[in-house]
Amino acid sequence: MKDQRRGRRIAMTSAELDTFLAEEQTCRLATLGSTGQPQTSALWFVWDGTHIWINSVVKSQRWTNATRDDRVSLVVDAGDSFGDLRGATIEGAAEPVGEVPRTGESDDTLAPVELAFARKYMGRDEFVYDGRHAWLRITPTKIASWDFRKYGTH
Repeated sequence: MKDQRRGRRIAMTSAELDTFLAEEQTCRLATLGSTGQPQTSALWFVWDGTHIWINSVVKSQRWTNATRDDRVSLVVDAGDSFGDLRGATIEGAAEPVGEVPRTGESDDTLAPVELAFARKYMGRDEFVYDGRHAWLRITPTKIASWDFRKYGTH
């Protein structure tokens, strides 16, 4: 993965980034359409410390785009005033993992992801399968982060 070159002073540490991505609720995922135009979707996600996991409707433009051209980018951000802004942009490759669509077949790779998703968004220990969604695993090739709150601390 490429290192962040610019803005090192306000970049999040690995631990800060892990905490931020674990706590934030929504990312905006950009995929490439068939003619190269970007298509952006706001989605819930799970960060496992290595990958971003997206539970996507398989009959969506987002799914079609990501499975045709695996290059994606996403942003997760927070803060209301300039001094509180923080976030991360992630570039990477998306790949489907598991059943498509997902109906609940036992899968050791997806079990911890689905538990994390259920806890984060549903407040329970059971993931519900609807037969319409499947998992995209995004492997980052570049992560850039910022935390403007650090301007006041250095």
